[in-house]
Amino acid sequence: MIKIDKTLISESIIDTEFACNLSACKGECCVAGDAGAPLDEHELDILKTIYPKVKPYLRPEGIKAIEEQGTHILSDFNEPETPLVGGKECAYVNFTENGTALCGIESAYRAGDIDFKKPVSCELYPIRVQKLSELQAVNYDRWDICSDACDLGKSLEMPVYKFTKNALIRKFGEHWYSELEQRVDELNS
Repeated sequence: MIKIDKTLISESIIDTEFACNLSACKGECCVAGDAGAPLDEHELDILKTIYPKVKPYLRPEGIKAIEEQGTHILSDFNEPETPLVGGKECAYVNFTENGTALCGIESAYRAGDIDFKKPVSCELYPIRVQKLSELQAVNYDRWDICSDACDLGKSLEMPVYKFTKNALIRKFGEHWYSELEQRVDELNS
């Protein structure tokens, strides 16, 4: 484990290679599982504000789920997360003609309709951040559906922390990421 500020970082984000392979997995991480994407508290108001501009990028089923459940829900552990459609895919997901899941929030962002890319937990994936008493644990979340991403990461020699660089900077800041890179260099020397 590496400690930087108030985070404990698993060395698996350094040792594991990973690069999303959307053409292979078709965005299964937005569909599989039994919970929505974790949300930071400051993202709750953002989702409420941007929803009218994101709505045109969503499927009717997603719109119905959001309008019935809200732009976010609370998990069994009282943590905010995105709502699901029928206990399955994220309500913010849309599908291409070939069945690839895409984020409706990110689609609105790419179209220039909003300036919020997507929840940081989605951009961070396969990293999950867990709140501990006084610290945050930064861990690699191994999931079978991402085996193609691990293969692609190996071929590109792309460790998880480099694949998620922008998201890590978004979550923890430039200084934190620079410190992480320095620690990785020390480990590798």
